[in-house]
Amino acid sequence: MADEMVLRAQRFINLTYMDGALLGLSKLQEDGRTGWTTMYALTRALQYEMGITALSNSFGPTTLSTLQTKYGQLDETTVPSANFCRVVQSALYCKGYDGGDIDGTYNSRVKAAVAKLKDQMGVAYAFPGTSLQPKVVKGLFNMDAYVSVGDGTDSVRAIQRWLNGQYVQRKDFFIIPCDGHHSRDVAKSMLFAIQYELGMADGTANGAFGPGTQAGLKSRTVSVGSSGVWVQLFTAAMELNRRHTGFTSTFTESTAVSVRSFQEFMALDMTGQGDFRTWASLLVSYGDQTRQGTACDGVTKITPARAQALKNAGYKYIGRYLYNASTTSLPEKEIQPGELETIQAYGLRCFPIYQTWARSVDYYSPKQGESDCMMAVYKAQEHGFKNGARIYFAVDYDAVDDEVTSNVLPYFQSVRAMMTRLGSPYKIGIYGPRNVCSRVVEKNHADSCFVSDMSSGFSGNLGYPMPDKWAFDQIVTKTVGSGDGLIEIDNNIATGWDTGQGEFLPRPSLKQDTGFSLAYWDALLAEIQAYMESIGRPGGERIYTLQQCLETIISNDATISSSARAFRMRKALIQTTALWEFAHYSQKDLIQDAGVWFYHEGAIPDWAKDLPVVERLVDSSTGVAKMSGRTCILARNNAINSGLLEGDLMNSASDDDRWTMWKKVNQDNAFNLGNVAYLHIWGADGKQGDHAEPAIRRPALDYTDTETYEILRRYQGYVEPAFSDAQLRMPLYAIFEKYNRVIRES
Repeated sequence: MADEMVLRAQRFINLTYMDGALLGLSKLQEDGRTGWTTMYALTRALQYEMGITALSNSFGPTTLSTLQTKYGQLDETTVPSANFCRVVQSALYCKGYDGGDIDGTYNSRVKAAVAKLKDQMGVAYAFPGTSLQPKVVKGLFNMDAYVSVGDGTDSVRAIQRWLNGQYVQRKDFFIIPCDGHHSRDVAKSMLFAIQYELGMADGTANGAFGPGTQAGLKSRTVSVGSSGVWVQLFTAAMELNRRHTGFTSTFTESTAVSVRSFQEFMALDMTGQGDFRTWASLLVSYGDQTRQGTACDGVTKITPARAQALKNAGYKYIGRYLYNASTTSLPEKEIQPGELETIQAYGLRCFPIYQTWARSVDYYSPKQGESDCMMAVYKAQEHGFKNGARIYFAVDYDAVDDEVTSNVLPYFQSVRAMMTRLGSPYKIGIYGPRNVCSRVVEKNHADSCFVSDMSSGFSGNLGYPMPDKWAFDQIVTKTVGSGDGLIEIDNNIATGWDTGQGEFLPRPSLKQDTGFSLAYWDALLAEIQAYMESIGRPGGERIYTLQQCLETIISNDATISSSARAFRMRKALIQTTALWEFAHYSQKDLIQDAGVWFYHEGAIPDWAKDLPVVERLVDSSTGVAKMSGRTCILARNNAINSGLLEGDLMNSASDDDRWTMWKKVNQDNAFNLGNVAYLHIWGADGKQGDHAEPAIRRPALDYTDTETYEILRRYQGYVEPAFSDAQLRMPLYAIFEKYNRVIRES
């Protein structure tokens, strides 16, 4: 909302300083809205009035020292000119205070506004009266707020005001916002406060978590019964990390309970005391970098010697990259042949990471998320990760909050959508700074975090609490082992939320299928149409044309490809089954589907009201690949029991469970097609629980024609026309395989 006095301030700047020309700026937009552009203009105007020639948007050391040297403090006796006073009055209005009539007079209204400003800053005791001290002026000429903003909390604001009042007289401590929100400025002010209390002199205290600060904190453990400023600083740090102990000067039993909860969350020893490691975890993202982690990640191949060195050092979980976009840089970054077998042989576990560039905001888009998800899944399958592993997609740069909103969240939303389209073979994690991780997980675009806390200076780490669902915390780079076992890694703390995988599929000896190329669409369609016409299939009762059927199959090619790769089968096995079934979807099938709906919902759906008499049915073969709720449940249960699929078992005899599954396979083409592989595996396993047949080898990349025929037949059943139809499907399989082979070999 526009403010009349802000508008007057903008007009004053434009009229007085030749539409910004004297300030080295363009004319201000007179919209009555405070923003950085207006504050920069006011800062330059202040510098201009003090005689500074090199004007700057920044209220830096030169501006501050000039103010201190020339005036000491500003009041009705020291303000040098009417325009100087008008600049101050305009700044007050832009910060939400009554600056008088912008008349160049340091009057009672200005004095009252200054007193209110200093009180809200928390410095009224340090700077009594109604004059403006240089550090207060510096705090006035920025966009910091000194009242609660948005969902800012009273407890955080109390800490901010206390820090300002306690330490503003120190040389390098400047007034921080009092808006109720933790931030990098607040985090740095906490370190300054600790250094001052440790006795560091001005010029030595620097707001960094260096050796002197760490050494001092090691002798400043607080516990039940402690009191004074060190407890105030410790409980302030707890509050800023959203661990609600209350900002207090007394360490109570209740405080100890909150501390133990925080220590458990951060995977620290649960002492209930404010010991060094707890101080460190509260003050900097990486905490105590001497902590020994049980997880690590790196860009170097895990050889037997290195695996033994890591195991000897206490590591259990190793993060390795699925892909390396460069053929020259970091040649061992991508998982190397035989590496996962080594990890497995030494009793270690591996969690996969996906990163190509990912180092600037421009990288992240929905299209990139879709592409990255598909590549990550394909590479994970190629390397041998079983379904259910969690892939950590990287945000390896300091993404500010606006960029998270505009680019990173849409990217991960696209990753999630594509993973669902692919049949959800893998879980989704995020590697990145704290704020990015928290926001992506809050949106349910990922379910676990690998936090890049080693980058403590990132704006997305400094001032943000640890994300709730963190699995790994990257805190320091170190070297482990010696000789052939020497390896550089990033040392990570692990919570056990994600333990990676300890068993892997062998790398396929034959090439796996990849995505379909539309360059072959016309030829593929023509061959399929010619073949189906030659055998008189499908008949006249079909609902969909062959072109419509094939379009549906190819539009879900990513799902089919992912499923085939996950279980090391030829995608032609899925394509053939799906196309044959969908091409034979008839009026009778439509009526049966309507009957199922009628049975469970008690009403015929609109699309079926013009059909002949609809019978009430519990279940039917439905969707693209014509599978019933019951058979889909049985096939998925078989996969769950075999360790091929994560999820809860369902009851194939339960009407409710069958109806739940039927709706999915009826309404979701990707889900329907993603289950064809499970039905083929169930068929190979002999369909235990249905009409049992002898088990045969599960679908494989080197399946023979005899095995292919048998698995296609078992999908349709154990009585005619399953046998004769399987014979007819074989040439269709050959057509699909012909084009798949050309694509995968190209």
